Amino acid sequence: MSDKSPRQGMSKKSGKSIKQKRADKHAKAAGESDKPAPIVPKKR
Repeated sequence: MSDKSPRQGMSKKSGKSIKQKRADKHAKAAGESDKPAPIVPKKR
């Protein structure tokens, strides 16, 4: 059975916090709202 203790990589902080990533994503989406969305045909 594998060891269930937390690993070093798991405790390491990521470069950006989740809140910062989310804010960046929202800002990017708001900036692209003026462009028309590309038409993607749906697969049936």
